[in-house]
Amino acid sequence: MSPRIAVFTKNRSNPAYEAARHGADRTAARLGAIPTHYVPEQPDNVREQIALIDQAIAERPDAVVFTPVHETEINDAVLRFEAAGIPVFSFVTRATAGQPLCFAGSDDRALGRDIARYLFGRISGRGEIFVLEGTPASATSHARFKGFQDALAEYPGISVRLSLCGEYQRDVARDVYLANAGALNGIDAILCANDVMALGVLDARGPDDGTLPPVVGINAIPEAIKAIGAGTMLATANFDAMTMCAIATEAAIRHLRGESVPREIMLPVQVVDASNYRRFDMPFRDRVCPGWDDVLASADVR
Repeated sequence: MSPRIAVFTKNRSNPAYEAARHGADRTAARLGAIPTHYVPEQPDNVREQIALIDQAIAERPDAVVFTPVHETEINDAVLRFEAAGIPVFSFVTRATAGQPLCFAGSDDRALGRDIARYLFGRISGRGEIFVLEGTPASATSHARFKGFQDALAEYPGISVRLSLCGEYQRDVARDVYLANAGALNGIDAILCANDVMALGVLDARGPDDGTLPPVVGINAIPEAIKAIGAGTMLATANFDAMTMCAIATEAAIRHLRGESVPREIMLPVQVVDASNYRRFDMPFRDRVCPGWDDVLASADVR
């Protein structure tokens, strides 16, 4: 009988979670499993995700592949998976309750640090920057901001003129930039905690504005890769949600087959810029989804 896998993602607005669902579907198809997706209609909505958890438990999947919309506010609901005897395999963001059998993710602090280092190097280690932070409730946002701070400590010639929240959303980032455009005149670079917000900044300035300072993001989503190729965005760091979800899904299926799986699989950091963007320049559905052995060979496995 084909194993049934419940896959939880945070929203339908962030392209990273579109990629994650592709990863789950492709892995399930390859290994003969049946995925069912549970996604809040309102992005990152705690109440909706709790209701979806209860719905999934009632439908009795064989395993759950899960990322929480909030670090703590869904904890009681997450514990209901264990009470129901349903094994959990997490990706992207760790829940702070329960004991997932495997976590597949990346070091968001390292992602933030390395993309900031790259940006600071490109402006010769001197200047004023604008920082766009992610959703306050998001663990990835907290970790990426700490990474930005790590890099700032290494570059005393870089100062932050303004650091504001863009909610990980394109329209929010655009509006935040426009509302503060006067205060941002003459800045030397823009550091965004994800690509969607970087694209929001580009939206605010318009396609024909050649005065925008270098902009970087995180996630390596297809539209950001196009912007790098066009020269309107400098770089991104590859937050490979497709591979994370694919590996968490494969870990779930392997476990159900009686195989042992690692407790933690952390993907390495990779900066994408004009020198290497072409191999990422395609829709998520066309990108290569690495196999289990290839991922484990390059990842930090514990």
